[in-house]
Amino acid sequence: MAILVTGGAGYIGSHTCVELLNAGYEVIVVDNLINSSQKALERVQEITEKKLTFYKVDLLDKAALDNIFQKENIESVIHFAGLKAVGESVSMPLEYYHNNITGTIMLCQVMQKYGVKDIVFSSSATVYGNPETVPIKEDFPLSATNPYGRTKLIIENLLKDLYVSDNSWNIIMLRYFNPIGADKSGRIGEDPKNIPNNLMPYITQVAVGKLEYLGVFGNDYDTHDGTGVRDYIHVTDLATGHLKALEKLNEKPGVLVYNLGTGKGYSVLDMVKNFEKVSGRTIKYKILPRRPGDIAICYADPSKAKLELGWETIRDIDEMCEDSWRWQKNNPNGYND
Repeated sequence: MAILVTGGAGYIGSHTCVELLNAGYEVIVVDNLINSSQKALERVQEITEKKLTFYKVDLLDKAALDNIFQKENIESVIHFAGLKAVGESVSMPLEYYHNNITGTIMLCQVMQKYGVKDIVFSSSATVYGNPETVPIKEDFPLSATNPYGRTKLIIENLLKDLYVSDNSWNIIMLRYFNPIGADKSGRIGEDPKNIPNNLMPYITQVAVGKLEYLGVFGNDYDTHDGTGVRDYIHVTDLATGHLKALEKLNEKPGVLVYNLGTGKGYSVLDMVKNFEKVSGRTIKYKILPRRPGDIAICYADPSKAKLELGWETIRDIDEMCEDSWRWQKNNPNGYND
């Protein structure tokens, strides 16, 4: 029986494919390659010395999706596929709502048709909006401050409603904090198509000379150095969380939600200093005005995932920075090298 991974050629998807293959799962990837590269999947197979099956298919193409389910013996789905840039979602809300929500509806319709009712959904800490306190627990009030976050929240509600309508579904929603790092091999990593939206690829591209300086948005927050504090998690730790979630689905648990984070917060300038230490490079930065919608502090309480999934992070901030740097140094132009 196979695991279908939607968006499996992307940053988190490709690292999860490595962990799935190493754990002995049969892996089928569906990806439209809009924000990813097929080279990532070729390298996943090199790293693991195992084969996966790839279909270049968009989730909005229901007939193509139906064909895959007809052909393959799919047991469970890990659903990563979706547009994911917060800023872009503000300027392109219709594309985000259509792609992320309609794509998920079509996926679930086809799953239902073929009796595949186990799914792990890639959600996000953005569903907590601007939390009143930290660390953030799973039972905090939910609200989102941008269209991207709202699509995640709508999909969470959609999946809960699906379970109410038919409780033979088993659904685990994983709310990620800030994934960084790369596989130890330096062969796969985060490869943003244009100017990075996330902090670590921005830092690494400054280090490698692709970008002149890092823009730090705001240094007047109520934090130890005035810059925003976030919970950064190594992408491989995040990937192993999906394997633990798959195992949990075997217990037929209904609907469950887990935070995947370290439970520690680091500021933007903490990240710059840590990266400089491990890379030996100086990162130029400029303080810029705050971005609308940004919050001061955001980090997880990951104790529920530890208790119920037996999962916790094992890689520290130095390792996250080292692995990010190895990937960027070996692949200055990402998968286009």
